[in-house]
Amino acid sequence: MNSIKGTGVALLCAGLACGALSGQARAQVTLFPNPHPASEFQTWLQGVTLTGQIDGGIDANPARPDNGINFGNFLGDHANQAQLNQLALTLARAIDPTRHEYQIGFTLEALYGSDARYYHLLGISDQAISTRYQLIPAQAHIDVHLPWLTKGGLDMQAGILQAPMGVETLDPTTRPFYTLAYTSQYSVPFEHIGAMFKWHVSDIVDVTFGIDTGNQTTFGASDNNDAPAGYFGFNLNSLLHGKLTIVELSRVGPEDPVRVLGPAANHQNRFWNDINATYAISDRLSVTGEFNYLHDDGLRADTTSFVSFLSYKISPVLTLNYRGEIYRDNTGLFVASFLTNRAYMQAIAGLPAPAETAPPTTYGELTLGVTYHPTLGHHVRVFEIRPEIRFDRSLNGTSPFNDGRNTGMFTFGGDAVLGF
Repeated sequence: MNSIKGTGVALLCAGLACGALSGQARAQVTLFPNPHPASEFQTWLQGVTLTGQIDGGIDANPARPDNGINFGNFLGDHANQAQLNQLALTLARAIDPTRHEYQIGFTLEALYGSDARYYHLLGISDQAISTRYQLIPAQAHIDVHLPWLTKGGLDMQAGILQAPMGVETLDPTTRPFYTLAYTSQYSVPFEHIGAMFKWHVSDIVDVTFGIDTGNQTTFGASDNNDAPAGYFGFNLNSLLHGKLTIVELSRVGPEDPVRVLGPAANHQNRFWNDINATYAISDRLSVTGEFNYLHDDGLRADTTSFVSFLSYKISPVLTLNYRGEIYRDNTGLFVASFLTNRAYMQAIAGLPAPAETAPPTTYGELTLGVTYHPTLGHHVRVFEIRPEIRFDRSLNGTSPFNDGRNTGMFTFGGDAVLGF
């Protein structure tokens, strides 16, 4: 849905959990079909599409933690409880960056469900609903293609944007598992108000840059500090005869709340750095590696992680997926589980936020799963069932799991996705 997203995510999607998408994208609804010769504006309207998607799952924990929380897990945070994660509707008019001409499009996406608790923007949707199922504008941006400088030109998106950094995204069909890696929860941003640009320098090289108000903040009193932040990075596409893609993205700017650090928060920078590479070993087997390093001046904290993904297509409708991760939170200030429905956004704002935390810990995480994605018919864009088993463990002897009782945690469950 987001053309600024790194192409490494697209390759991961192609090799992992979303094998059904490429053959079923035709099922999206064109709102303004017109078989007769049309004006330029009518032709533009014919490209407007409406899609919907629903995702629900469960993350079971045999240890039954007393507080009911699977520590270190946002999307499947409530142990042994099924929930509606997402009900999303998207109205969009895509641009085609391969066409050397001026183009304008847009994306409007509304999302309701338990996932929305973690993807709000301060001052827009964070105070609207206090129950577990909440509502957000997941995307609301203008998309423009400018045929400038090079043959590929320049793409721009401006408005409410999903953050482009990292491998796993909010859309469940672009990632292999129901649950997220630690890196994807604690060391990449989620949502922005701002502008992102991708300059297609050549068929191989793209350059990405952008500016925004901060991670999940907006303007004025709804910004947790008074300074902007921004991105810069690059894509290397279609290396090794089209088998390898590398995406590097860095981000710098103050992210900590003035309510916590005082005026110093306006110039104490957070540095986010993420690089990932996806290699298609064969038509059936692909691997992805992601390295992430984050440093926060204000908190005097660092996180370092490496995540590996592997995908094997057992058959046209069944894909085997693996994820392994080592994640170091060197102060214990990043990995936390939030105990109330608004607590995560209260923490972003610098307000008191009930949370379960842990001491400095090196986390190991291993997840195995399969994705069953049959073709159901013309009007079903995607259908996936994704069972998974996951084991988390502290590698340095701390006991962060199951109400602080255990060094490890075993969970199993998964989700189902239906898109039209």
